[in-house]
Amino acid sequence: MASAGRDDDSGLNGRLDRAMAFLDRDPAQALRGVESILASDPDFLPARRALAHVMRRQGNHPGADQVEREAIAVGIARPGFAAAQEAFLAGELEKAEVLIRQHLRQDPKDPAAALMLGEIAARCDAKQEAENLFRRATLLAPGYLEPWLALAKHCRDSGRYPDALFLLDELLARKADHLQALSLRAAILVQLRRFDEADAAFLELHAQCPEDARGWANHAFMLKTVGRQDDAVQAYRTALGIDPANAQAWWGLANLKTVRFGEADVEGLRRAFERTDLAADDRIHLAFALGKALDDNRDFAGAFAAYSEGARQRLEQVPYDPASVTGHIAKSRRTCTADYFAERRDWGSAARDPIFIVSLPRSGSTLVEQILASHPLIEGTEELHDIERIALACAPNGGTGGWLDTLPSLSRDKVRELGDHYVEATRRFRHSDRPFFTDKMPSNWVFLGLIRTILPNAKIIDVRRHPMGCGFANFSQHFNWGINFSYDLAHIGHFYTTYLRQMAHFDAVLPGYIHHLTYENLVQNTEAEVTRLLDYLGLPFDEACLRFFENDRAVYTPSSEQVRSPINREGIERWHSYRPFLDPLAAALGPVLDHYPDYPPGEF
Repeated sequence: MASAGRDDDSGLNGRLDRAMAFLDRDPAQALRGVESILASDPDFLPARRALAHVMRRQGNHPGADQVEREAIAVGIARPGFAAAQEAFLAGELEKAEVLIRQHLRQDPKDPAAALMLGEIAARCDAKQEAENLFRRATLLAPGYLEPWLALAKHCRDSGRYPDALFLLDELLARKADHLQALSLRAAILVQLRRFDEADAAFLELHAQCPEDARGWANHAFMLKTVGRQDDAVQAYRTALGIDPANAQAWWGLANLKTVRFGEADVEGLRRAFERTDLAADDRIHLAFALGKALDDNRDFAGAFAAYSEGARQRLEQVPYDPASVTGHIAKSRRTCTADYFAERRDWGSAARDPIFIVSLPRSGSTLVEQILASHPLIEGTEELHDIERIALACAPNGGTGGWLDTLPSLSRDKVRELGDHYVEATRRFRHSDRPFFTDKMPSNWVFLGLIRTILPNAKIIDVRRHPMGCGFANFSQHFNWGINFSYDLAHIGHFYTTYLRQMAHFDAVLPGYIHHLTYENLVQNTEAEVTRLLDYLGLPFDEACLRFFENDRAVYTPSSEQVRSPINREGIERWHSYRPFLDPLAAALGPVLDHYPDYPPGEF
């Protein structure tokens, strides 16, 4: 029996071409011709795909989709395709490309091959070629759903969210219970902050795929973000009812901070943690959640052991070199001198609307942002990445603090252009006409020299917390990404000290530029500290700032639920329960610990 790739394919292809020539004027004749070819060779895949095309032309779309999917299933099992797929899955992209192109020479209209070649192009950052190939696959076989999903992901990653949503709607019209499409649609709507639509999308996901624990956990995170805590807890618990070892749900509950785990939760977490089939990331999430559960039950030694195990595993994934930040800040101090700023006194953007809140994580910056976002003249955005992007763009050759090598050589016009660009780029996060907005990216303290240069009228608020309280809060918090210093107590101490060196330097070269407040003073003397803060910003006092917990804005950080409650002292002294285990942190802090909240005298 003949099949694709054999010597007599040219004859079959000729018969197929003649049959399809009737499609426009006599579809029934085209159908008879295609069926005749398949009767003689059922494995001739071009004819199977042509049959789907004819069926779709006659209005039988479901039948056509089914024929296409069956053809795909047969095609991907063929030796040529299978060899290319094996190389692709092994990450051998060059080998996979050679093999799949050989396959395409035999069957140029194979949609699965077009999809694979598109995936290879995407991996190689050939974005336009990838998109073209994904689109070709959808045209070759509209009932083949994977290219629609790949194209939707491509559009999402390119920031073309409306296009992505349109493609997902097209896919879901063909298969309403497609789990990945439903999940991606909900995720995009969350990204777009269209929370009501995202909520509806999650409800559709649950209706179509009620046993998808990940969908329930993702919905819970969205509900937490918009302040629907009770609904979030219920969704997390639903996920755990489906999958008792679901690490995302356990960690989500722990990360709410307001849920207290009972003994049954401790046992459930222990059973989940003891499983041998866990992915590395799931094991880390469960370790930190178990630490929170044991802390709730006042087993501080057990909690510290669980936190330490999670931190150990995470540090193996993301090794951290303290010299990376100390070298960066040393270069900042050498470059950003009083003379440097004096020479550029009237440079930069004239914009006065940005308010930067900088800190170490877990220092109270989310609380400060929530207070300011309750003022009628200030819009709270979120943790924006635009300053870092500008810094990286100024450092084409990379390296530690590469942007500092370029900064002194920037012209007056370029400096103003960068400042104006920041203001324009961040407008996408502003949804009101309030004249001021917050950028609460904690790590922007590294880029203070850049901020002052391009945005000289911006305000900087430094939020500081007791180094032991801040240090342990970081150690016991799993951040998922970006905060790699937090998985070792000594690293945390060195990082805190480096942060303080940066602040001391800018206080020396630009006195009064930065407004400093401590978390402890804010908790103990809230009204006085808020008044002092608003005076620095040049804004009138507003009572709404004291009732920040009534603000229903979306909050994305681990402190989201805490800032929806009135200020209390809970958590300030938590680190004392762990003092016997924190010697490495205290040793790394050295004189910083002894002089908090002031700077140590001299060099430190």
